[in-house]
Amino acid sequence: MTKADLADRIYEKIGLPKKEATAIVETLFDSMKNILSEGESIKITGFGTFLVRKKGERKGRNPKTGEELKIAQRVVVTFKPSLQFKSLVEKG
Repeated sequence: MTKADLADRIYEKIGLPKKEATAIVETLFDSMKNILSEGESIKITGFGTFLVRKKGERKGRNPKTGEELKIAQRVVVTFKPSLQFKSLVEKG
């Protein structure tokens, strides 16, 4: 599913013009990106939580050569689904 598909679903369900539906989707994702880039978490009740985590430096290995190397410290975004969302997905 793409952003355009999400905008189409908003258009179908609510009846907003497609331009407005697309603007809503773009604004939502831009806001989420900005919040996460500032290091804040996003909790959406009934859906889940987007968390920003720092992963420390660690040892790794090049699978091709077997050479050991250091993997640098980095920041990652993780998603933890809510129990309601998880059970909905599991039911299929």
